[in-house]
Amino acid sequence: MYTITVVGTGYVGLVTGACLADFGNNVVCVDSDARKVERLRRLELPFFEPGLPELVQRNVNEGRLSFASDLVAALKGTKVVFITVGTPPRADGSADTSAIYAVAKVVAQNLDGYKLVVQKSTAPVGTARDLYGWMRKHTRRGGEFDVASNPEFLREGSAIVTFMRPDRVVIGAETKKAQDILKKIHDPLFLIETPMVVTTLETAELIKYASN
Repeated sequence: MYTITVVGTGYVGLVTGACLADFGNNVVCVDSDARKVERLRRLELPFFEPGLPELVQRNVNEGRLSFASDLVAALKGTKVVFITVGTPPRADGSADTSAIYAVAKVVAQNLDGYKLVVQKSTAPVGTARDLYGWMRKHTRRGGEFDVASNPEFLREGSAIVTFMRPDRVVIGAETKKAQDILKKIHDPLFLIETPMVVTTLETAELIKYASN
């Protein structure tokens, strides 16, 4: 199993982090809001989702799930980084992806070995590929990383079930290493014969918009 950093503790980030921890991974969920992190450490969740309090508590108690506000520290030794920050609409209706790029820049500047950056926030088609170029600009020579797209299809009120028993997992990744890591992370789903749909970055993003 993997050491995973999930950046963002909103609806998608918290559900993703708790479920990935329940799969057996070591997960740290990071949020820039230190007060929110303190509340999460006290197991005070910022929203209600059936089954989530119990899932969070179990994985915190068993040492697989933790919360932090220092992204740089949380990146040390981690292999996989899920970006689940918000992309609110701008005045013209387009998605504000600035938070995604801000996180990716910090990751690029703090590579301590290979990292797989998984873009999970809802963002325009082409964002993941653009993110790769953006990170390449900010990483030191020789820095090794991949960018993948792994869209979420969570349904409010049944998010745990949607994550644990999905009708498919979409993996937008174009290197074998990235594909293998994302498949391995979702290993428990093979037991229930969940289809793994491996696509290009853009196709994964397009599937998300079509699903919406």
